[in-house]
Amino acid sequence: MPASQPRSRARDRNNVLNRAEFLSLNQPLKGNQESRSSGRKQSGQAGAAGAQNSSPKERRQSQQLPEEDCMQLNPSFKGIAFNSLLAIDICMSKRLGVCASRASSWGGARSMINLLGITGHGIPWIAGTLICLVKSSTLAGQEVLMNLLLALLLDIMIVAGLQKLAKRKGPYDVTPGLLDYLTMDTYAFPAGHASRAAMLSKFFLNHLVLAIPLRILLVLWALCVGFSRVMIGRHHITDVLSGFVFGYLQFRLVELIWMSSNTCQMLISIW
Repeated sequence: MPASQPRSRARDRNNVLNRAEFLSLNQPLKGNQESRSSGRKQSGQAGAAGAQNSSPKERRQSQQLPEEDCMQLNPSFKGIAFNSLLAIDICMSKRLGVCASRASSWGGARSMINLLGITGHGIPWIAGTLICLVKSSTLAGQEVLMNLLLALLLDIMIVAGLQKLAKRKGPYDVTPGLLDYLTMDTYAFPAGHASRAAMLSKFFLNHLVLAIPLRILLVLWALCVGFSRVMIGRHHITDVLSGFVFGYLQFRLVELIWMSSNTCQMLISIW
């Protein structure tokens, strides 16, 4: 032991780092350590204070990713099929909108197609029904006309309500006309002209005695009125098809609540 102590002292003397000019290299910098420790303490305190000040809802939102940033890795078959059919409907409706504007491929026939659409509008049909009702002198005729007026009013209210719920825009940005605003037919789904044409054609086929050529012309008129709305750019194909379906359902509803001759006479007397 006494011999080892002089050897260690000699080693310390021979070590260059033990000289006075190199002693600062062996000692840690107190200022840097203090600044680092204080910085860590301050950042830790700030983080703790921020965590305490943030509400539990904000903490949960910070931990969860927003839904729009998440990928739907396994979409349902129904969703894929619906989106595909919707894309096909929009594409086909835009292609068939040949009279959507004057610059379209059939822009010269736009006035004629508009005139065909007016034949299926609600206002002319209601006005014509009222005129015929005033001039009618038979009980059977008044009964049919009163129920036809009821069907037209129901059609306007039902279609306007469905359009307000769906709020679907047409394939082209076509401004509705004055008559459309009067009947609240400003949206695309369902097509009001198509539902009205289907309901009227079915009503006349059931309650009027018509020859076969007239019956065929009546069905063709309803189809032309419905698809003229696609050509004019106001409705999609599915809007027109759904309008035909709703028109038939409206006819069935009128048949269920059919007003008798006595009820019609009472309403006419009140009016």
